Amino acid sequence: MLQRDADGAPTPDLKIRLSDYQPPAWRIASVELVFDLDIASTEVYARLELESASATPTPLRLDGEGLELIELRLDGKRLSPLGYRVEAHALELSDLPASCVLESRVRIHPQDNTALEGLYLSGSAERGFLLTQCEAQGFRHITWFLDRPDVLTRYSVELRAEAARFPVLLAGGNAVGSGTLADGRHWARFDDPHPKPSYLFALVAGRLECLSQPYTTADGRAVTLNLWAEADAIGQCHYALGALQRAMRWDERSYGRNYDLDMFHVVATHDFNMGAMENKGLNIFNAKYLLADADTTTDEGFRAVEGVIGHEYFHNWSGNRVTCRDWFQLSLKEGFTVFRDQSFSADMHSQALKRIEDVATLRRMQFPEDAGPLAHPVRPAEYAEINNFYTATVYEKGAELIRMLAARVGPEAFRRGTDAYFARHDGSAATVEDLLAALGEAAAVDLTPYLAWYAQAGTPRLSARCHHEPATRRYVLRLAQHTAPTSGQADKHPLPIPVKLALFARDGRMLPLRLAGEADAAGSERVLELTDAAAEFVFEDIDEAPIPSLLRGFSAPVILECALPPDDLALLLLHDADGFNRWEAGQHLASDAFRAAHAGAAQHAALAAWTGALGALFAQADFPDAALLAELLAPPAISELEALVEPHDPDAVDAARRRLEQALAQALGASALAARYTALHAAEQGAHDAPAQARRHLKRRVLELWALVDAPAALAAAEAQFAQAAGMSERLAALRVLLRHGDAGMRHAALAAFRARHGQQPLVMDTWFAVQAEVPGAAALDTLRALLGDTAFTLRNPNRVRAVLGTFARQNRTAFHRADGAGYALLVAQLQALDKLNPQTAAALAQAFNGWARLEPKRRALAESHLRALAATLGLSRNLADIVQRSLA
Repeated sequence: MLQRDADGAPTPDLKIRLSDYQPPAWRIASVELVFDLDIASTEVYARLELESASATPTPLRLDGEGLELIELRLDGKRLSPLGYRVEAHALELSDLPASCVLESRVRIHPQDNTALEGLYLSGSAERGFLLTQCEAQGFRHITWFLDRPDVLTRYSVELRAEAARFPVLLAGGNAVGSGTLADGRHWARFDDPHPKPSYLFALVAGRLECLSQPYTTADGRAVTLNLWAEADAIGQCHYALGALQRAMRWDERSYGRNYDLDMFHVVATHDFNMGAMENKGLNIFNAKYLLADADTTTDEGFRAVEGVIGHEYFHNWSGNRVTCRDWFQLSLKEGFTVFRDQSFSADMHSQALKRIEDVATLRRMQFPEDAGPLAHPVRPAEYAEINNFYTATVYEKGAELIRMLAARVGPEAFRRGTDAYFARHDGSAATVEDLLAALGEAAAVDLTPYLAWYAQAGTPRLSARCHHEPATRRYVLRLAQHTAPTSGQADKHPLPIPVKLALFARDGRMLPLRLAGEADAAGSERVLELTDAAAEFVFEDIDEAPIPSLLRGFSAPVILECALPPDDLALLLLHDADGFNRWEAGQHLASDAFRAAHAGAAQHAALAAWTGALGALFAQADFPDAALLAELLAPPAISELEALVEPHDPDAVDAARRRLEQALAQALGASALAARYTALHAAEQGAHDAPAQARRHLKRRVLELWALVDAPAALAAAEAQFAQAAGMSERLAALRVLLRHGDAGMRHAALAAFRARHGQQPLVMDTWFAVQAEVPGAAALDTLRALLGDTAFTLRNPNRVRAVLGTFARQNRTAFHRADGAGYALLVAQLQALDKLNPQTAAALAQAFNGWARLEPKRRALAESHLRALAATLGLSRNLADIVQRSLA
């Protein structure tokens, strides 16, 4: 039971703990819901068939938030207020029979629901439509219910509404009937044969257009795929429909999973707190991850649409058919499904590029999370507000843990294990232990040591020390691990860390690997598992000191510390066949060069090796992967470099990184950059296949570097590219260069032209806002204030908030961390206003303060004072208060 104060509200120090988990005292055998839909006021009838889980029934406590109770009946008899107790967040009934039927009727107000949890209005009252968002605890905003993931039941849903205002009525499951009511309204009924928790409930009602396609599953089921959007956007759904079919075929081939209903609906909305939601049979998408066409969507945007489409579809099994027992197991569905969508995207495009992108995201988002006050395990031990744990740790690090497990057991055993997991737990709520047990049994290995990864916060540091013994022809590799203390976890324990490695000779050859005690070499690449704090591994028959390529493919989510000399890293950058480790060698070189630049060194061996190796690769006309080359030409992200200097001054970090880019551009040379840009520009045909996307990726990076050494020529090329661009990738790449390097006239003209072309397209206007919010410099704060005052800006739309305030706080590091604290003051003021409208979005945005304690003393003091002022704000939501309190802890 929740702890509450005298008024029934949750106490500020409320904690839900994994150790306190108890199975539900009541089950819901089935639920019937009837919605009388209206934008201003909706009535919800619920009929729950209840069964006690024990011979002696305990009081029934149902969750509810903001519900106006109209009527309550038990086994057909209307209850008086003396027969139940209503608190601020719960309805309690006592002395119930072991089996009974509870009927309730409540009133809710979708138009007033700015938090976008439960049933709410998307768009204007005149033209918008109604929809739901129930994960994690939104269903309690709809009706009284056991709103927890381990209560699975079958849903029968009837929607009633005015036909003219709500011509389309959708809910999860199969459509089983529709018609006209006596009062002229229409109705539609849906039954879902698969038991599901309340967080997977969904409905949509309004004026929407449909793009439809038949599909036959691998097991012969005829399915109708329907993508729904408002009339002005339905033409942008064709790419998503193709991506959905590719995802379904991939899941059939890779996991043997087939779709299981007659229809699959996907709906686009511009008002959504998340990226998308996997509701059973009725996925609801943030329009950003569904609508796509060449004129409005970048190449990265197309890949994101495909990846998110895959992610939500894959949830049909890893999350829906098998759900999580409690919210502590959130990564069981999210980490597992992220791994599945990453694998799908890699198969559709470039394996190496996808791996680089995923690891870069992990380092940019999750590593700082692990290093700050918001650090938490993949499976946290406790939480105060579950919405605040939809984090990079749960998603991205969780996916890395599944990747480690898959590599540990091998592809065949992994498939056998996932088949067993889905079969064993179909229609039920599972735990992380359940998945590891199925995988371990399939491979006949004990995977329980990997549970420590789920319980321990922080990013392990893996140190590698090595030496060669010429006399014995032995190569000795010593690995050691250490994880720094995190909030609430002072003591850390060794974790099983798989280290995939190869050894390179000085001429670039990979050497055969034979460990001491083995009779024969076992190939040129292998995996070592470090299970203790430290261990030594000895390789035989090594004639000269080799160059180790460690953690190939990023085989574990750790920080590798290996002091290889610059020339060795340069050799890996030039020759390593593992695309990820080739990129990784460049990142290590750039990091070493950054440290020297940050310390004030004008020249350094690492800088010379980095620019020299990249110059050699850039000069290769036949370099096979243009997208990989583009990634090689970029130094680590600011957030990664900040982690190398503690405490850090964001201005100094930014200046040192800019010096790296300047040195690289000068090493490549203006003429070579101009020539490569010209060749890539001439090859541009507007195609969207992988090679065309790769060329545009490289062209964008070349233009950025060219602008650093010959701004007039690069700006002239950017202006021409902006004016002539056939698609958004080309247009946006040019716009960014014009905003960073152009004069006021160029910037104003480009922004005005962009808005004139795309002003009526919300998603593209989000981009228009974001590209300005990310530009650093003395005028950044004035630009941000102008954007906040723009008539097209609103705090009510999460996408617009993220485009302006999220971009500013997370990507414009020097502006947000201004030495006078003005960036902090601006964000805190916006958070106070936003929290009154949408606590989830406010809490997510406040996480930009994570890591404030690692700033240099002046900024650290300013950030802390603004955080404390925010914490003292009266009426702060539980969502935002949780983030602020944990940040200050």
